[in-house]
Amino acid sequence: MAAAACGGEAAAATRAVCAFSPRDRRFFAISSSDGRLRVWQTADSRLQHEYVPSAHLSAACTCLAWAPPGDRPPPAKDGPQRKKRKSEFAEVDKQLDILAIGTAVGSILLYSTVKGELQSKLDGGHDNRVNCVRWHQDNCCLYSCSEDKHIVEWSTQTFKVKCKWKGDNSSVTSLCISPDGKMLLSAGRTIKLWDLETKEVYRHFTGHATSVSSLTFTTVKSMNENKPFDGITGLYFLSGAIHDRLLSVWYIRSDRKEKNAVMSFTVTDEPTFIDLTVSEVKEEPVKLAVVCRDGQLHLFEHILNGYCKKPLTSNCTIQIATPGNDGDSTPKPVPILAAAFCTDKQTLLLVYGNTLQPIIEKVSLNTTEPHICLIRDIQKVLSLKADVALTKVKTPVVNSDTKVLVPGIPGHSTAVKNPSSGKEKKKNKRKPGETEESIEERLGALDIDVSTVKTPGGLPQTDNFAVLLVQGLESNDAEILNRVLNTRKENVIKNTVARMPIHAVIPLLHELTKRLQGNPYSASLMVRWLKSVFTLHASYLSTLPDLIPQLGMLYQLMESRVKTLQKLSRLHGRLFILVTQVAASETVQDVTDINQTAKLVYEDESSEEEGSDDEMIADNKDSDENWDEDEEKEEQSDEQDMTVEKEVNGDSDLEPENESEEE
Repeated sequence: MAAAACGGEAAAATRAVCAFSPRDRRFFAISSSDGRLRVWQTADSRLQHEYVPSAHLSAACTCLAWAPPGDRPPPAKDGPQRKKRKSEFAEVDKQLDILAIGTAVGSILLYSTVKGELQSKLDGGHDNRVNCVRWHQDNCCLYSCSEDKHIVEWSTQTFKVKCKWKGDNSSVTSLCISPDGKMLLSAGRTIKLWDLETKEVYRHFTGHATSVSSLTFTTVKSMNENKPFDGITGLYFLSGAIHDRLLSVWYIRSDRKEKNAVMSFTVTDEPTFIDLTVSEVKEEPVKLAVVCRDGQLHLFEHILNGYCKKPLTSNCTIQIATPGNDGDSTPKPVPILAAAFCTDKQTLLLVYGNTLQPIIEKVSLNTTEPHICLIRDIQKVLSLKADVALTKVKTPVVNSDTKVLVPGIPGHSTAVKNPSSGKEKKKNKRKPGETEESIEERLGALDIDVSTVKTPGGLPQTDNFAVLLVQGLESNDAEILNRVLNTRKENVIKNTVARMPIHAVIPLLHELTKRLQGNPYSASLMVRWLKSVFTLHASYLSTLPDLIPQLGMLYQLMESRVKTLQKLSRLHGRLFILVTQVAASETVQDVTDINQTAKLVYEDESSEEEGSDDEMIADNKDSDENWDEDEEKEEQSDEQDMTVEKEVNGDSDLEPENESEEE
């Protein structure tokens, strides 16, 4: 039972995305950094399939998961071809078929290893990087988690989302399904046990300081025989986290009291690949194989019987190194990429070397020795593979009198003709009556500094660059190489690479690789040379049998540089926005206030008349208001006189009849 490569961006940067086929371990799938998926046969290390996704440069593979045996979406019904397809699939039912591939853009690809083509594409579930993919045992469900904090349940029959729920407050990095298929383990910073029917949290487990990168159950039955087994209580499971050298073992109790790990295994570095043999009986020990980032393999064997205070150390550590038989060479470590137990649990499959062409070997277990170092000559193994592949090619029968000239043989050299030399000769023909241009004018037309050419150590001509480059590579003269490789002109670089002999291409690539490791300024110059070499000499490089080990360091160097490109691009965009905003605010502050007062006012005669009319209207309004006020005052004085007269005559308001008579 292998824990395939899962985890976030930090985990993917330190591990190879790979997975063994379950049970029989017949196939080994690995995705390299260039986005290509390769499926190898473990028996003879032969390449079975190679798949390149259409968007492999922008949507790199982040996780892999083989479907359980016989786990396949039903084939489409195409009428008359149905009987034929059934007979074809009957032979393949026992072997593995579908491989789920999680990508960095949120989609999941289903690749058929039998047909050698893409079966389906699952879209619409995640909008960010897929961290882990797990198949369900009932062959109709697929679970995935992502950086978008969600867990998605897919239907492999309709290829659509069945259910989607939030798994954590941060990104969910790993998943694992219980042996009975009713529970699901998910992990980000904390580990949660979900009930798949209700999608509710059943248990919480805390103990890792960083994101969990691997989850797997170590037992399928409860070790306590006195209590009835409900499918989940009493099981043990294993977890590992990035930047953590401890693998924790957890015990699922019936109550909610115990939330911490019951035991732990210690390793030398961060675990990158984990495989184990599941314990089915109480007395049967669990065998654990852990591949670390430093390339070592640690083997553990322990009976899970409760709490253990001290971390357990490995029973055996396996390393691989080159022989180093020559006097001037020293043994070099060979990294182990993955390891898996075979069905007999007594042999181990080791995958070591590089991700482009790994070597798969079956090794018998011997845990009596605490440390084992295997000596393997990788160059010899790769050359034997190349020879076996070349034997399939028919070689022509050559007569003894014929002489064959092959590029790269000493003594065979041909002058490279400049294709534009004929045109230049036609252009150089002068017509009668024309004056010849001076050397200074010609150099000025070529955009070459005249003063530099006149000096003794000046810039050499383009024709001499190839000669100087070969001399510098053969003598390893740093001064000559600096003069040639520090040029910036594209046409000079292209012509020099085109005119250099074939046997100097590989030494030039080694020199460029060495200089790429220097400061960024020199690296930017060396990239131009690399572009020209790969463009003009790609056909020659493709014929070399040992090209992969010779260009391995260059490829890893380019890969490490490209990893930070996305983050630097984001930082560059944010800084550009900030700088533009600051500059805009400064320009607004520097603008002086515009004087709004008029320098000249012109008035018409009509404007004066209109003004006088307005004044007269205003005076009339004032006089009318004063007139009204005077009338009101006179009326009030008349009323007061009337009341005084009534009082003198003895009249009052209580006698309205007399008042009317007097009136």
